[in-house]
Amino acid sequence: MDEEEREKLLRRVNRQGATVGAQTPETVTVGGEEFHLREFLIETRKVEGVPPEAQKLVKQATSELSRRREELHETLENDPLEREEAERIAEEIIGLDRAINALENLRRPTYGEQAPKASIEDHKRWLNFLESVGK
Repeated sequence: MDEEEREKLLRRVNRQGATVGAQTPETVTVGGEEFHLREFLIETRKVEGVPPEAQKLVKQATSELSRRREELHETLENDPLEREEAERIAEEIIGLDRAINALENLRRPTYGEQAPKASIEDHKRWLNFLESVGK
């Protein structure tokens, strides 16, 4: 592979929107254990948000995927590669980017979503307090 082809691949993997239509990896290894990433992403979309017990795993998976992406990017940028191997690495980088984006954008309750619930709870506490004072 010549330097011009390498530059094209590097521009492709660094381009905004490169992940559109890309597949997320089926699994990723986190802390030495295989994690079914695609299945996790599908299941998480069905619930209100990431359960607190899963947030640490999400952070670890994101970190692991980012580390792997950097390794592959370094390889694509610097190592002598055949064109087919470079294409495979570029596709893997794009898939990792898609997975990282998906993990970073998992639904977590925002302040705007939490505020009405907090307000309702405050009103309930006030009503309970007023009822207890009135007795």
